[in-house]
Amino acid sequence: MGSRLATRLSLFTAFSICTQLSLQAQDKNLVQYVKPIIGTEKMGHTYPGATVPFGMVQLSPETDTLPYEMNGRYNPDVYKYCAGYQYVDKTITGFSHTHFSGTGHSDLGDFLIMPTTGKLYLNPGTASNPESGYRSTFSHDNEVAEADYYKVKLDKYNITAELTATNRVGFHQYTFADATDQAHIVLDLMAGIYNYGNKNVWTFVRVENDTLVTGYRQTNGWARTRVEYFAMSFSKPISHYGHQNYANDVYRGFWRKFDVAHDFPEMAGRNIRAWFDFKVQAGEKVKIKFALSPVSTEGALANLRAEIPGWDFEKVKQDGQAQWNKELHKITAQLNSNDEMINFYTAMYHAFLSPTTYMDVDGSYRGLDQNNHKAEGFTNYTTFSLWDTYRALHPLFNVIQPKRNADMIRSMLAHYDQSAQHMLPVWSHYANENWCMIGYHSVSLIADAIIKGNAPFDAEKALAACVTTARHRTYDGLGYYIDMGYVPEDKNSSSVSKTLEYAYDDWCIAQIAKKLGKQDIYDEFIKRSQNYRNVYDASIGYMRPRLNNGTFRAAFDPLKTDNQGFIEGNAWNYSLYVPQYPAELIALNGGKKRFSGHLDSLFTMHLPDEFFAETEDISRDGIIGNYVHGNEPSHHVAYLYNWTGEPWKTQERVRMILKKMYHPGADGLGGNDDCGQMSAWYIFTSLGFYPVCPGSDQYILGSPAVKEATIQLENGNTFTVEAPGQSDKNVYVQKVTLNGQPVLTNSISHADIMKGGRLVFQMGAKPKK
Repeated sequence: MGSRLATRLSLFTAFSICTQLSLQAQDKNLVQYVKPIIGTEKMGHTYPGATVPFGMVQLSPETDTLPYEMNGRYNPDVYKYCAGYQYVDKTITGFSHTHFSGTGHSDLGDFLIMPTTGKLYLNPGTASNPESGYRSTFSHDNEVAEADYYKVKLDKYNITAELTATNRVGFHQYTFADATDQAHIVLDLMAGIYNYGNKNVWTFVRVENDTLVTGYRQTNGWARTRVEYFAMSFSKPISHYGHQNYANDVYRGFWRKFDVAHDFPEMAGRNIRAWFDFKVQAGEKVKIKFALSPVSTEGALANLRAEIPGWDFEKVKQDGQAQWNKELHKITAQLNSNDEMINFYTAMYHAFLSPTTYMDVDGSYRGLDQNNHKAEGFTNYTTFSLWDTYRALHPLFNVIQPKRNADMIRSMLAHYDQSAQHMLPVWSHYANENWCMIGYHSVSLIADAIIKGNAPFDAEKALAACVTTARHRTYDGLGYYIDMGYVPEDKNSSSVSKTLEYAYDDWCIAQIAKKLGKQDIYDEFIKRSQNYRNVYDASIGYMRPRLNNGTFRAAFDPLKTDNQGFIEGNAWNYSLYVPQYPAELIALNGGKKRFSGHLDSLFTMHLPDEFFAETEDISRDGIIGNYVHGNEPSHHVAYLYNWTGEPWKTQERVRMILKKMYHPGADGLGGNDDCGQMSAWYIFTSLGFYPVCPGSDQYILGSPAVKEATIQLENGNTFTVEAPGQSDKNVYVQKVTLNGQPVLTNSISHADIMKGGRLVFQMGAKPKK
């Protein structure tokens, strides 16, 4: 009997070990939890295509061709296509190489490729009548979306399309089920996101030989002067090619000596669609390598040869997914369900889509001055949605991507050097400043890095750039703000939001100055950081627009957003935006008890539809009470209970937000992901702490949704979060220890994390009061 028991125990032990090893092996493939389709519907505005972390190429399907304007007026339906793809659509128009993830405005969608057979169509046709153009119907049943891989069957042509990518090269693989002498690859240089009639400035295509094509496209859009170069290589020789120029040019020079439309190696014009013909056998794969460059066709060709020298599609896919797996392993987490694992690692995926690389393999890039530069000793990045991402994305990078974040700041300082306005970026992409949104939140990124000790750049120069930017009187009401202590609404719209965000940014500058011992600069900007008080109306308890004569504007509705002095938020939400001084804000609002009641009302009241009907980026799905999680000014709000002496309310609220605003599925985000900000909020909050005030070294505690998570730090240390007993019911923190010692405050420091160690939350079903 003893031997039998021993054998049974031995078998049980072996089974347990095998099970653990199996789970560990499974956990090594974190890519399995990434679902790029999340957020592709409604307001998520993500895209499901192929890209590597922070990749310059974002190769993804387009599902419609709505114009930005109709009859000279803005077409509001185009807003759904900020990322080019809508899950509810039933047709695909092609696959283009540049996209934004989760933005509320758009551009890009460059170099659309569509494989077709039969009669050649150069017009995309319409969704209601796909037979009238080159677009094709498709089914989600025949669609696969993974990290760095996309696959779909184009039903109209019986072609299976597969996409993968390296940093600078998109790799297409098209399998033609049927043999044909009429296989076409359409290259549409007119297609784009947020298109209008004169968006294209110029396009150029050059057929170098029977498998290599180069060219460029210049556009005037969100980026006013944007030029993107390409090199396109085919896996088999072209039999014939040609193009059509849709621009109505009066002057055509003497090129009419040639038949430039057919088999002529140079194509040029404002609006070109080109085609390349092949003969294919049944089951044959036609492959295309499509490289981008911000500098030249020569640079694009060098990128192509460096990153994909051969034609092994599967290897490129595997290498790309290995890159994703490496980045996802910066945090290894265990959560309560498979759905939550999907939420967490898809959030990690979204957080690593941008900013994007913007330079060739040799470091060459186009600068803001439209000259070519070379990044010496750093990777140059673009796509800086700073009004969104300063809040949580870049603080997250300071924890798990500090080297990249430092390079992003170097890129912003290069932007400053090249700026005709001598300003740091506000919202920049592709060698352009588009001036979208408000504030000068580059200074927040710089302050957060310097204060947290992640500043392998010239901090003195960075401070000078911050100060020069903040003293730029002609920028967006800043002269009024400097002179009067607030932006007057009758002189500059969204005045309250601007005043509040300028004041926070000024606090950030003061922190840098204090760190570097610049007392005069500290005094100037710490005083400016108090300007939030100048738009607080004590008689009603809200931030409120003031006029140039010093009075508060009479017409005012604290529930309304449009024309009330705010942007992407109403007075209820923006009156809570003083992240640099939460204790002062609470005192200003009548103390802890009254302020706590106000926060309670924010989450529990009902906001009628009329108060967000005029906003494009918010639907009922993104609102809890009057708390608008889909707009970033509210992202710190649930953590403010920590200053009222009621941290259990923070714990309850953040867990509720996690459940309501994030879930698997195409509509799985409660608002625009905004280049990773929504996802960074999810990651921090799931770990149990959040950077309420970037530029401070403190993270405010919440309620972890992970059972356990380990952060692999770049300094070689590991920081582990544990939450034994954590569940959907056990959301309340009973006790917190750091390396076995009780945490007696509601925060931990950045240094605590960087040293490595173990943060343990004891959880329970009842608030610990």
